[in-house]
Amino acid sequence: MQIDVIGVPLDYGAGRRGVDMGPAAVRHAGLFDRLRKLGHDVNDRGNVFVPLRENVKVVEPTLRFVDAILPVLASLSDAVEQSVKSGGFPVVVGGDHSVALGSIGGHARVRKVGVVWVDTHGDWNTPETTPSGNIHGMPMAALCGYGDPRLTGLGSGDPAVRSIDPRNVAFVGTRDLDAGERALMREAGVTVFSMESIDRYGIAAVMEAALAVATEGTEGIHVSFDMDVLDPQFAPGVGTPVSGGLTVREAHLAMEMLGSSGLVRGLDVVEVNPVLDQRNLTAELAVDLALSCLGLRVWPDAPAILPARARVG
Repeated sequence: MQIDVIGVPLDYGAGRRGVDMGPAAVRHAGLFDRLRKLGHDVNDRGNVFVPLRENVKVVEPTLRFVDAILPVLASLSDAVEQSVKSGGFPVVVGGDHSVALGSIGGHARVRKVGVVWVDTHGDWNTPETTPSGNIHGMPMAALCGYGDPRLTGLGSGDPAVRSIDPRNVAFVGTRDLDAGERALMREAGVTVFSMESIDRYGIAAVMEAALAVATEGTEGIHVSFDMDVLDPQFAPGVGTPVSGGLTVREAHLAMEMLGSSGLVRGLDVVEVNPVLDQRNLTAELAVDLALSCLGLRVWPDAPAILPARARVG
């Protein structure tokens, strides 16, 4: 594939500093060389320009740094739209998860996509429900038409038009929702596969169901992967860790199944915080997981159905 890597060193949407260094950490972890070894054409489109945080102020407490974030997301949206139109596969490296509003919004201008949102959090708050005012807790709601018109209009250009149909949104690994966003998610009709679902049915069954949700009537899938979906013992370098998350193996299988579907058309990898990391462990894992979605397999011809087990003794 022609893979266009776009960095977004943005941490205005988060409550803690540091994820602005995520794109550099992921590049340092060998993303480009490893993608090329898989046979992909890799185009580094550099970083979207982000103004210095010290030069901007919080004016709206329920939409912190919105005036600084909006131009960044608009530029990202244009870059992703250009990538998709030219036949590319955009890989967006954050930065905080507010970047998904720009990446998925730009993608949705070109084709109808479903979304698989792999994240501890719903990111379905609005200015009315947010307990923090952090915009990284709002992008998926805005993509589906909920929230401030400046955010909802980023993808389609029209605040009254949804970029994404909520019926084509599948959340995977959810385990931390605010009360207000939970109510809005129920109202919108999104599908949530919480950690309880994964514990009960297994990651393979959950991913099959998530693929079905995201592909019904769409032209492909945009995957948005937040590194805090992993248990903090595996991914310490995130700003909002919550215990009880995915194991490394579960995360790999999720990404392998997405990649094997042949239906993924864009990917975000976000919330790598080198300030909180240990020896770049989380960034290296982010690269490993991205590669699993983009074709890396230990044994690519594994049988679809396991053979019957021979009886011993």
